Amino acid sequence: MNKERRDALRRLNEEVTAYTIGHPMEELKRGFEDLPQITAYLSAVLSDLIENVHDLIRADVGLQEATGQHIVDPAAQGRTNGFSRYEVNLIVDNGEGSGAPVIEEDHPTLARLVGRVEHVAHLGALETSFTLIKPGALHRANGGCLILDCRKILTQPFSWEALKRALKAKQIKIESAGEMLSLVSTVSLDPEPIPLSVKVVLCGEPLHYYLLSAYDPEFPSMFKVAADFEDAMRRDEGKEREFGQMLAAMAGSEDLMPFDAAGVARSVEEAARMAGDAEKLSIRLEPLLDLLREADYWAREAGATLVGRDHVQKAIDAKVRRADRLRERSQEAISREILLIDTAGEKIGQINGISVIQLGGFAFGRPTRITARVRLGAGKVIDIEREVELGGPLHSKGVMILSGYLGSQFAADLPLSLSASLVFEQSYGGIDGDSASAAELFVLLSALAETPIRQSLAVTGSVNQRGEVQAIGGVNEKIEGFFDVCRSRGLTGEQGVIIPTANVQHLMLRADVIAAAREGRFHIHAVDTVDQGIALLTGVLAGERGPDGTYPDDTVFGRVERRLQALAAARRSFARGDGGEEPQEAP
Repeated sequence: MNKERRDALRRLNEEVTAYTIGHPMEELKRGFEDLPQITAYLSAVLSDLIENVHDLIRADVGLQEATGQHIVDPAAQGRTNGFSRYEVNLIVDNGEGSGAPVIEEDHPTLARLVGRVEHVAHLGALETSFTLIKPGALHRANGGCLILDCRKILTQPFSWEALKRALKAKQIKIESAGEMLSLVSTVSLDPEPIPLSVKVVLCGEPLHYYLLSAYDPEFPSMFKVAADFEDAMRRDEGKEREFGQMLAAMAGSEDLMPFDAAGVARSVEEAARMAGDAEKLSIRLEPLLDLLREADYWAREAGATLVGRDHVQKAIDAKVRRADRLRERSQEAISREILLIDTAGEKIGQINGISVIQLGGFAFGRPTRITARVRLGAGKVIDIEREVELGGPLHSKGVMILSGYLGSQFAADLPLSLSASLVFEQSYGGIDGDSASAAELFVLLSALAETPIRQSLAVTGSVNQRGEVQAIGGVNEKIEGFFDVCRSRGLTGEQGVIIPTANVQHLMLRADVIAAAREGRFHIHAVDTVDQGIALLTGVLAGERGPDGTYPDDTVFGRVERRLQALAAARRSFARGDGGEEPQEAP
């Protein structure tokens, strides 16, 4: 009888439930007649409600009697209230948007990229439910565009592989790092994969693109459209006007004070300095915006109503002052003669080269003494930096090139019978680049010709085997570095720097250097060939071969040739005296 009573009560509950919610459910389904999956789901919900209504009512009544209210915590509700099974976890809602979603993920960890299943602690155990499934950036961007920083996603464990796997499979599967590494064996939810249709934009440095193209075979097939943006623009009157308009727009967006014409002009000059080219303007917005903000600060401090040239210059000077501690230490070491640099007089086999030191976003030039010594030998130019593994491959290449020039210019018909050593004096770190190869060739010619070089001049530039002086980088910093040394000792009007003619178009010097050059207290000489450079350094013509095929005796090249001939004769004499036969050249 009890069983019959319970069965009758169950049937009654089911009939009442079907009558109570059947009509509202049918009205609800009519709103989704064009979506069969939703109507099928609602039918399943109705059947489940009717079948389990007795247990649901008992659980809900017991919960209200125990607590006096409904529990709203999803995890607790899943444990105590059977109605939570009919809730919907809408992980992404694009109802407020007017178009396809565009999502930028600034922290692309694995969980924030593909989603995660969260857990709550209950009685010492971790529990979860479908209501704790959380979306990732791919879910939010599905059907639209996802923007990622290339470096950030590459530095996050498993994120890069998870992104490629999702794009290749065209679906999003939520999985944790523990599951991927088989470190977690706890039974948990396994959400079904979600179809994925998204465009991914990777933003980063060109180096990242080149490295991924070279080392990731899947990268070219997934990211086929590359856009490489210039960081500098051509400089002419029209572009300068457009650049000024851009600066005005940037100042307006940051609520900065207006700039007058002189302030804009100084900002344009600094943009050319940033680009390292007098004929181009840097369009790297962040450094430019920092400059505008600091110039605005100094203008407000001065009580000005417009940002002028002096305020921009003060911002530039302040930026340099904050970063130039090591430059000042280097200049101090030279002024105290801890680092030996001559800026007056003449020396044989000694010249001033200039190197550039890059420290973060700040670069400065530092003069370095280069010396050469020559003696009888087997025709080898010894690069001491390379021998002790302090010279990089580009520097070693430059030394080999000047060796080729020396042999072809002076020893085409006789063996090169010298042993020469080249070294950067007081250099305690690695050296690379070929920008000192011209200085090394000049000092070697000075040692061979026994002709002194003016120490009031410094040299930068690379050289090829034809004796042409080629362009180098950091020309502004190099000139200013030697200028600072000369100014600390007093400008005499004889000091200066020799640069390649090709670098003249890159000159964007400080105002004090320009003023000193205009007044004749400091000089910048541009040369195209070794002949021009050695004549400036020694005050002696380089020389040209006459009709008899020899150089004039009173020229640098004539002295070099005579010295090499004397060395070759001494080598032959030494060989005859030792063995009585002419030495045989190595094949």
